[in-house]
Amino acid sequence: MYPDLSPLSDALADADVDGYLLDADSGESDQLYLSGFDAPDEFVTLYTPDGTFLLVSGLEYGRATEESRADEVARLSDYGFQEKVGEHGQTEGRNRTCAAFLADRAVESVAAPERFPLGTADGLREQGVSVEVLDEDVVTQIRATKTDEEVESVHEAQQANEAAMRAAEEMLEAASVEGGELHYDGDVLTSERVKEEIEVTLLRHGCALDETIVACGADAAGPHNRGSGPLEAGETIVIDIFPRNKASKYHGDMTRTFVKGDPSDEVRRRYDDTYEAFEAALDALEPGVTGEEVHDAVCDVYEEKGYDTLRSDPSAETGFIHSTGHGIGLDVHELPQVSPSGGELKPGHVVTIEPGLYDPDVGGIRIEDLVVVTEDGYRNLTDYPIRLQVE
Repeated sequence: MYPDLSPLSDALADADVDGYLLDADSGESDQLYLSGFDAPDEFVTLYTPDGTFLLVSGLEYGRATEESRADEVARLSDYGFQEKVGEHGQTEGRNRTCAAFLADRAVESVAAPERFPLGTADGLREQGVSVEVLDEDVVTQIRATKTDEEVESVHEAQQANEAAMRAAEEMLEAASVEGGELHYDGDVLTSERVKEEIEVTLLRHGCALDETIVACGADAAGPHNRGSGPLEAGETIVIDIFPRNKASKYHGDMTRTFVKGDPSDEVRRRYDDTYEAFEAALDALEPGVTGEEVHDAVCDVYEEKGYDTLRSDPSAETGFIHSTGHGIGLDVHELPQVSPSGGELKPGHVVTIEPGLYDPDVGGIRIEDLVVVTEDGYRNLTDYPIRLQVE
């Protein structure tokens, strides 16, 4: 995967600086994207129109040389930096080393992201290097348009997601109803037990996650309530899974809403209305439209049926109280936005479509698929049935 970084070169020219600098571990997605190197400790990435250059510890030099997409990899020790020194001396020494690394590449001024480490910025300035923040987060914007390889990485994560959702739904199917609660394998079926099954399934498919959502009843009325405790019959159960592939680092994302037993007429009505809003968003999705226009299509459906939305009432606490979707990739939430502030959608944008309705008296309902915008419309990367009632 070799992304087109020409917009970053253009931004550097506009800012009249020599290069773009990152100082972070690969948990910072822009660092992983720009360097192509996955490392748990901080390292330096320099991008200039002439190439990409890494400055790493001796421990990581071999891997960085083999695995990164850098044109050149340098070691801290190449500049006489000793890693086993006192804390204060280590910080100052590393900054001097970084300044020498830049000087070797005729870089006297750099742009950096807004959250660049203050200590590194001040240390470089003390060494005579100009450091300034770019007005726009250019690398994050570049990341919004996925290569074919990136789309496939997202698709692989979504396939693992589907296996995990299937495992969760099968638990609900196998559960019995006793005293209004679900029971599975002789015990009360809890949110925690379903999450465990989801996590184990994802691990078997090469994915992992820090947390997921299995929220029942009133808990499901909070869009980001993770859920806890017993699952109940006749109540909505929102399952939202957003795993990360451990090899590629790309995410999937999907939500389904289930009811074990008989849903109320109100729940069924809200579910049908949400499915209609979901379909309206997909019907509106094509290259050239804005995320705002897709979001408006969802709001139009909900408002016509009498629900509050944040468009009709910015202070609404029930109804449709979030955006229609978001970009996904190395981060589970990234550009572009499918929201009131969403800009033009372009081929290669991978976004979620996830309308929902929320009311503590009824529960929560959300349907979410993951799609990629194409030259002539979109392709759904999700292959999982949409149904409410689990028998």
